[in-house]
Amino acid sequence: MTDATYSPRPPLPPFTRETAALKVRMAEDSWNSRDPEKVSLAYSPDSRWRNRSEFLNGRQEIIAFLARKWNAELDYRLIKELWAFDSHRIAVRFAYEYHDHAGNWFRAYGNENWEFDNLGLMYVRHASINDLPIEEEDRKFHWLLGPRPYDYPELMELGL
Repeated sequence: MTDATYSPRPPLPPFTRETAALKVRMAEDSWNSRDPEKVSLAYSPDSRWRNRSEFLNGRQEIIAFLARKWNAELDYRLIKELWAFDSHRIAVRFAYEYHDHAGNWFRAYGNENWEFDNLGLMYVRHASINDLPIEEEDRKFHWLLGPRPYDYPELMELGL
């Protein structure tokens, strides 16, 4: 149990407000890398997802899903915020912006419920997401691609 498949992913449960918020920020930074392999390592090998109307099982399906997602959702930028937590669970609200291949911009709003094993790997993820078409001039996420700078406003500060 020393390979990346089963390596602990601190912070580990049980979560405090501080460690839950750190876990959320780490997930945001990872997703903003748009690297499906890297992102998949935060999930248990047998992780189960519901993402909108898709149901995924295991890292290989997660990697394929994320590759498909980021091939369609260009210039993807995401902000996640901690909503609630308990011992092994975290609830998150988020928004992300992207454009399609035709240049149409969107802001997606959603909520996620996460459940973690004792190694800090997420083994359940339920995501509910809605897309809203926006004009390019209405975008709010303007940092360079990659992780959001730590001094960039949170969702609440952006009025989202």
